[in-house]
Amino acid sequence: MPLYAYALVLCIPPVAAYAMTNLGVSPWFFAAIFWVAIPIADALIPGHRRNANVATELGRRKNRAFDLLLYAAVPIHLGAVLWLAAHAGQLAAFDLVGAVLYSGTACGVLAINVGHELGHRPRRFEQFLAKILLASTLYSHFYVEHNRGHHARVATPEDPASARRGEVLYAFWLRSLTGSFVDALHIDRAQVLRWKLVEVGILVAAALACGPVGLATFVASAIVGVLLLETVNYVEHYGLARARSPVRAGQDRVAYERVSPAHSWTSDHPVGRALLFDLPRHADHHAHPARPFQVLRHMPDAPELPTGYAGMVVLALCPPLFMAVMDRRLVTEQRRLAA
Repeated sequence: MPLYAYALVLCIPPVAAYAMTNLGVSPWFFAAIFWVAIPIADALIPGHRRNANVATELGRRKNRAFDLLLYAAVPIHLGAVLWLAAHAGQLAAFDLVGAVLYSGTACGVLAINVGHELGHRPRRFEQFLAKILLASTLYSHFYVEHNRGHHARVATPEDPASARRGEVLYAFWLRSLTGSFVDALHIDRAQVLRWKLVEVGILVAAALACGPVGLATFVASAIVGVLLLETVNYVEHYGLARARSPVRAGQDRVAYERVSPAHSWTSDHPVGRALLFDLPRHADHHAHPARPFQVLRHMPDAPELPTGYAGMVVLALCPPLFMAVMDRRLVTEQRRLAA
């Protein structure tokens, strides 16, 4: 995926914030881009399974421009979401709902997704930026639970962020939201509580700077962003399970087979890949968590989603349709991988 494809995503928040508050463009126009146009485009434009050769991959790893894009997401996201919150009182009620839907989607795409990528980086500066982005969506504990909980327990009953076969999205939301927070407290209570205080400070600052309507817009956008994240979590591992390993003497917990690409759904659809900084190549991410987004690979031994992430998120919101598609796909892909 070329550098400019990811860069285009960063242009959306400032353009949308200015257009909505200064040019009178309906927020529903931008919400429709995310929830209608992009899912359709992601379904119609076929993906490709080609991976970069060794020389190209090495060049991408050394190209600091990819890192700078991630760093730029921090001021761009914070500026756009605060700008919209500050001008929320100018919008009519109907348009305000559309603005929250758009802004919340942008929170999930930029703040949480880029925060996820930076949170896997080894540099403390990058990890700090990850925590700032996640705190701006009131979900800072994701940094602790995802890196030290989810990656170790993915595709097991112990992982609240791995959806089970037959589990509807809305039940999964409740289980993942509560379970992830509790798990984060068990893993690193001090860090979780410290960053929750930062979130309180952000809310106080938003209230003082933007007023009650702006604060409500900010909080509602964060909620939409978090639910979008959890919907993506739902899709990424739906129905996939690691086999139990033989229990050894002295073990105090159930052991499971090693994490492999077979335990995450993958997608090569280009629109979703560009929009989400290659998060859809999720099987490679779980197999190699330290691998930067620009060199994630197609994994032939991973189950493939029937469409891109944007379409899968929309599909997940309708459980009967999602089950009809994905339960059949699950069986088909498991047979393919076992052959």
